Amino acid sequence: MTLTDIRTLKITSKGQISIPKDLRDKKFKEGTKVAVLTYEDKMEIRPISYVCEKLGTALASEKSLAKNWDNPEEDEAWGDL
Repeated sequence: MTLTDIRTLKITSKGQISIPKDLRDKKFKEGTKVAVLTYEDKMEIRPISYVCEKLGTALASEKSLAKNWDNPEEDEAWGDL
């Protein structure tokens, strides 16, 4: 991921920030739903469609694996590990 800009924003007493218009126009249209991803050292604002796409792939994989692996035969096969 390439850093393209650095801005300083101020958080209000209600915990709100304003995203400068030129940055909004590049990435988000009015009404776009976003997700805030929080890490130990940073926060990211991403379109919810991006997050759903990435999580959807992980969840779909988990469901499909569970269908084949979540059974008594598999539990027995892995029981001694």
